[in-house]
Amino acid sequence: MKNGGVMNKRARIKTAFLYGVFICYILLLIKILLLSRISHSELRSINLIPFHSIMKYIAGGSATIKRFAFGNVVGNIVIFTPLGTYLSLFKNDKRVITNLLFIFIVSFFVEIIQGLLGIGASDIDDIILNCLGGLIGILGYKFLLFILRDEKKVHTAIIILSAIGLPLILFYLLMVRMRF
Repeated sequence: MKNGGVMNKRARIKTAFLYGVFICYILLLIKILLLSRISHSELRSINLIPFHSIMKYIAGGSATIKRFAFGNVVGNIVIFTPLGTYLSLFKNDKRVITNLLFIFIVSFFVEIIQGLLGIGASDIDDIILNCLGGLIGILGYKFLLFILRDEKKVHTAIIILSAIGLPLILFYLLMVRMRF
Protein backbone atom coordinates (compact mmCIF):
# COMPACT_ATOMS: atom_id res chain seq x y z
CA MET A 1 0.00 0.00 0.00
CA LYS A 2 2.75 2.43 0.96
CA ASN A 3 4.63 1.82 -2.29
CA GLY A 4 1.46 2.48 -4.32
CA GLY A 5 1.00 5.77 -2.51
CA VAL A 6 4.56 6.84 -3.38
CA MET A 7 4.00 5.97 -7.04
CA ASN A 8 0.70 7.83 -7.03
CA LYS A 9 2.37 10.89 -5.51
CA ARG A 10 5.19 10.69 -8.08
CA ALA A 11 2.64 10.47 -10.92
CA ARG A 12 0.81 13.52 -9.54
CA ILE A 13 4.07 15.49 -9.36
CA LYS A 14 4.93 14.53 -12.95
CA THR A 15 1.47 15.54 -14.13
CA ALA A 16 1.62 18.83 -12.22
CA PHE A 17 5.04 19.51 -13.77
CA LEU A 18 3.71 18.85 -17.28
CA TYR A 19 0.71 21.12 -16.73
CA GLY A 20 3.04 23.78 -15.34
CA VAL A 21 5.26 23.61 -18.43
CA PHE A 22 2.16 23.64 -20.63
CA ILE A 23 0.89 26.80 -18.91
CA CYS A 24 4.30 28.46 -19.41
CA TYR A 25 4.16 27.43 -23.08
CA ILE A 26 0.66 28.94 -23.48
CA LEU A 27 1.88 32.18 -21.87
CA LEU A 28 4.81 32.20 -24.31
CA LEU A 29 2.40 31.68 -27.22
CA ILE A 30 0.28 34.61 -26.03
CA LYS A 31 3.38 36.79 -25.64
CA ILE A 32 4.78 35.91 -29.06
CA LEU A 33 1.52 35.97 -31.01
CA LEU A 34 -0.37 38.81 -29.33
CA LEU A 35 1.65 40.85 -26.87
CA SER A 36 5.04 41.33 -28.52
CA ARG A 37 3.76 42.90 -31.70
CA ILE A 38 3.33 46.55 -32.39
CA SER A 39 -0.16 47.67 -33.34
CA HIS A 40 -0.35 49.03 -36.86
CA SER A 41 -4.11 49.45 -37.06
CA GLU A 42 -3.79 51.82 -39.99
CA LEU A 43 -1.59 49.33 -41.89
CA ARG A 44 -3.56 46.12 -41.46
CA SER A 45 -2.34 43.28 -43.60
CA ILE A 46 -4.64 40.38 -44.41
CA ASN A 47 -3.81 37.54 -46.80
CA LEU A 48 -6.53 35.04 -47.66
CA ILE A 49 -4.72 33.39 -50.59
CA PRO A 50 -3.04 30.12 -49.52
CA PHE A 51 0.75 30.04 -50.03
CA HIS A 52 0.79 33.65 -51.33
CA SER A 53 3.10 34.96 -48.60
CA ILE A 54 5.33 31.90 -48.75
CA MET A 55 5.72 32.24 -52.53
CA LYS A 56 6.43 35.96 -52.11
CA TYR A 57 9.17 35.09 -49.62
CA ILE A 58 10.69 32.55 -51.98
CA ALA A 59 10.63 35.02 -54.87
CA GLY A 60 12.13 37.80 -52.71
CA GLY A 61 15.60 38.68 -53.90
CA SER A 62 17.43 40.06 -50.89
CA ALA A 63 19.17 37.89 -48.34
CA THR A 64 17.49 39.86 -45.55
CA ILE A 65 14.02 39.04 -46.88
CA LYS A 66 14.97 35.38 -47.31
CA ARG A 67 16.29 35.21 -43.71
CA PHE A 68 13.10 36.86 -42.43
CA ALA A 69 11.00 34.50 -44.55
CA PHE A 70 12.86 31.43 -43.30
CA GLY A 71 12.47 32.59 -39.70
CA ASN A 72 8.78 33.30 -40.21
CA VAL A 73 8.04 29.97 -41.89
CA VAL A 74 10.07 27.87 -39.45
CA GLY A 75 8.86 29.94 -36.48
CA ASN A 76 5.20 29.40 -37.36
CA ILE A 77 5.81 25.65 -37.57
CA VAL A 78 7.98 25.33 -34.45
CA ILE A 79 5.79 27.47 -32.18
CA PHE A 80 2.78 25.15 -32.61
CA THR A 81 4.63 21.81 -32.48
CA PRO A 82 4.44 21.57 -28.65
CA LEU A 83 0.69 22.28 -28.78
CA GLY A 84 0.17 19.16 -30.90
CA THR A 85 2.27 17.10 -28.51
CA TYR A 86 0.57 18.36 -25.35
CA LEU A 87 -2.92 17.95 -26.83
CA SER A 88 -2.11 14.34 -27.66
CA LEU A 89 -0.77 13.84 -24.16
CA PHE A 90 -3.54 15.52 -22.17
CA LYS A 91 -6.68 14.77 -24.16
CA ASN A 92 -8.46 11.44 -23.95
CA ASP A 93 -9.40 11.78 -27.62
CA LYS A 94 -6.07 11.08 -29.30
CA ARG A 95 -7.36 11.14 -32.88
CA VAL A 96 -5.15 13.19 -35.16
CA ILE A 97 -8.08 14.92 -36.88
CA THR A 98 -9.74 16.20 -33.68
CA ASN A 99 -6.46 17.54 -32.28
CA LEU A 100 -5.57 19.09 -35.63
CA LEU A 101 -9.01 20.72 -35.78
CA PHE A 102 -8.42 22.21 -32.32
CA ILE A 103 -5.04 23.58 -33.47
CA PHE A 104 -6.69 25.04 -36.57
CA ILE A 105 -9.33 26.78 -34.43
CA VAL A 106 -6.70 28.22 -32.07
CA SER A 107 -4.57 29.45 -34.98
CA PHE A 108 -7.60 30.87 -36.80
CA PHE A 109 -8.68 32.68 -33.63
CA VAL A 110 -5.17 34.16 -33.20
CA GLU A 111 -5.17 35.43 -36.80
CA ILE A 112 -8.59 37.03 -36.32
CA ILE A 113 -7.41 38.79 -33.15
CA GLN A 114 -4.26 39.97 -34.94
CA GLY A 115 -6.40 41.33 -37.78
CA LEU A 116 -8.89 43.06 -35.49
CA LEU A 117 -6.19 44.60 -33.30
CA GLY A 118 -3.87 45.39 -36.20
CA ILE A 119 -0.96 43.47 -34.68
CA GLY A 120 1.21 41.45 -36.98
CA ALA A 121 -0.39 40.31 -40.20
CA SER A 122 -3.42 38.07 -40.58
CA ASP A 123 -2.31 35.41 -43.01
CA ILE A 124 -3.83 32.11 -44.11
CA ASP A 125 -0.26 30.88 -44.59
CA ASP A 126 0.34 31.30 -40.84
CA ILE A 127 -2.66 29.08 -40.16
CA ILE A 128 -1.35 26.47 -42.61
CA LEU A 129 2.13 26.56 -41.06
CA ASN A 130 0.75 26.50 -37.49
CA CYS A 131 -1.34 23.43 -38.39
CA LEU A 132 1.74 21.80 -39.93
CA GLY A 133 3.62 22.43 -36.68
CA GLY A 134 0.74 21.04 -34.64
CA LEU A 135 0.61 17.98 -36.91
CA ILE A 136 4.34 17.44 -36.38
CA GLY A 137 3.72 17.51 -32.61
CA ILE A 138 0.79 15.10 -32.88
CA LEU A 139 2.74 12.71 -35.11
CA GLY A 140 5.77 13.05 -32.82
CA TYR A 141 3.59 11.85 -29.95
CA LYS A 142 2.28 8.96 -32.08
CA PHE A 143 5.85 8.11 -33.13
CA LEU A 144 7.00 8.00 -29.49
CA LEU A 145 4.03 5.78 -28.68
CA PHE A 146 4.90 3.48 -31.59
CA ILE A 147 8.56 3.21 -30.55
CA LEU A 148 8.12 3.02 -26.78
CA ARG A 149 4.86 1.00 -26.92
CA ASP A 150 3.80 2.28 -23.51
CA GLU A 151 1.94 5.47 -22.70
CA LYS A 152 3.73 5.83 -19.35
CA LYS A 153 7.10 5.74 -21.13
CA VAL A 154 5.86 8.35 -23.62
CA HIS A 155 4.70 10.43 -20.66
CA THR A 156 8.20 10.16 -19.15
CA ALA A 157 9.87 11.04 -22.47
CA ILE A 158 7.71 14.16 -22.78
CA ILE A 159 8.53 15.08 -19.17
CA ILE A 160 12.23 14.90 -20.05
CA LEU A 161 11.74 16.97 -23.22
CA SER A 162 9.65 19.46 -21.24
CA ALA A 163 12.35 19.74 -18.58
CA ILE A 164 14.86 20.52 -21.33
CA GLY A 165 12.52 23.02 -23.00
CA LEU A 166 11.32 24.78 -19.83
CA PRO A 167 14.46 26.92 -19.36
CA LEU A 168 14.18 28.08 -22.97
CA ILE A 169 10.50 28.91 -22.53
CA LEU A 170 11.18 30.82 -19.33
CA PHE A 171 14.12 32.65 -20.90
CA TYR A 172 12.00 33.87 -23.81
CA LEU A 173 9.03 34.53 -21.58
CA LEU A 174 10.87 36.54 -18.95
CA MET A 175 14.08 37.85 -20.49
CA VAL A 176 13.63 38.42 -24.20
CA ARG A 177 11.63 41.39 -25.33
CA MET A 178 10.35 40.31 -28.72
CA ARG A 179 9.35 42.84 -31.33
CA PHE A 180 8.35 41.67 -34.78
